[in-house]
Amino acid sequence: MPRFSNKRRVPHGAQRMFDLVADVERYPEFVPLCHALSVRQRTPKADGTEIVIADMTVSFKLVKETFTSRVTLDRANLKILVEYLRGPFSNLENRWTFEPKGEAVCDVTFFISYEFKSRMLAMLMGSMFDAAFARFSAAFEKRADAIYGRPKPAPA
Repeated sequence: MPRFSNKRRVPHGAQRMFDLVADVERYPEFVPLCHALSVRQRTPKADGTEIVIADMTVSFKLVKETFTSRVTLDRANLKILVEYLRGPFSNLENRWTFEPKGEAVCDVTFFISYEFKSRMLAMLMGSMFDAAFARFSAAFEKRADAIYGRPKPAPA
């Protein structure tokens, strides 16, 4: 099963980066391959987490696929878990963690594993998915810079 993992130190606070990734409705504006995203349901839980059920449409050239996932937003622990519900995959799991490294710096870890149901779809989209995932973390960091401002380098 294909998987990709990336850890980046970013010049933004962990809470801000969590908020940016949790704002799934904005993904079509900056996430590679994300053509559309609609939230079906948001449910706050008693333990402080929030469950989001969302449909995401990914598009590349002539191929367009929509899948549904359950996103668990764990603000207290700065973690996001995305679990696959239905669509063109036989399996998909995505995890984000945000580890504070200072007031305005954090490590963002992105992990995804996936497998397409169709061998043909895997051949059409597989290598393109791998390339897109490699750009995901950078896309979120660039988005953070645009929203929160690019931090000034420390004086030498």
